[in-house]
Amino acid sequence: MGGEEAAIVAGADPFGAALKDHVVEYLRGKGIAVEDRGVGDKYYQVGEEIGQRVAENKAAALKGLIVCGTGIGVSVFANKSRGIYATPCSSVADAQNARSINNSNVITLGAVATPPAEAEKIVDAWLATPFKSPCPANQGNPWPEEIHAFLDKSLPEMEAIGGAASAKIPNSSGAAGSDCAICELASARSFDPVDIMPGGSWKILRQEPTSAVVRFKAGSLEPAHHHTFGHDVIVLEGRKRVWNVTKGEVFDLGTGDFLYTPAGDVHRVQYVTDTEFFIRWDGLWDILLDEDLAAASAAVKKDN
Repeated sequence: MGGEEAAIVAGADPFGAALKDHVVEYLRGKGIAVEDRGVGDKYYQVGEEIGQRVAENKAAALKGLIVCGTGIGVSVFANKSRGIYATPCSSVADAQNARSINNSNVITLGAVATPPAEAEKIVDAWLATPFKSPCPANQGNPWPEEIHAFLDKSLPEMEAIGGAASAKIPNSSGAAGSDCAICELASARSFDPVDIMPGGSWKILRQEPTSAVVRFKAGSLEPAHHHTFGHDVIVLEGRKRVWNVTKGEVFDLGTGDFLYTPAGDVHRVQYVTDTEFFIRWDGLWDILLDEDLAAASAAVKKDN
């Protein structure tokens, strides 16, 4: 692209690779700058990557194009990034409606049911349709004034969903609202099992950015995984070993120790003793597993 600033960032899983390549070549042939992120093995990681990329470059009006088998899976994980409105489009009408009504900034296509020629038409319509413009949902007519007003108001309200501005978190007295102080006393703290991680339990203190107090029993193991957002950890009691698989680093942590793990870094954890720690993510908590418990056990056994 000769250093030209991209207008679209594109990616696909193996099922969508051929259609993605076709659409990228088509767009570049029209003079549209495309950053092609290639093909990822897992649709959910591709969706996450493109969603994050667009979210980080909203000021530059960067848009996203993601292709998988159905167009649905990648949209789910692209939409985990705040301010992303990823819409699966299987027709020109879908594309026009998504832009006019939802201000879609990421389009997802399903390679199984979308021929290349139809994909070209869909993407063209999506790019050519401004927010609030006439679309098939209103029989191609301009929106009435009250709908225009609603759509204008929708943008900041949609942007706030999932963020601190929309959080309704109860404090110790039961009051809710993002402007409330949050107090969670240890004397009244109860822990819930971490179903995805045997031996773990936690108490979520705040939803976004998510913070929690977490406990793991000695011998417990967290299989390799990563998160959309980075996180801080402070060990309150106990000992744990953390493998940053992405960077090839190992950290032995004890009481009082701190560790920051960047967004996307794959990491595995073994608990040497009963351990309690405080964790705070930079955004909303999620987890994407990169191995199962058997693979994690084998990796730890080999390392030890």
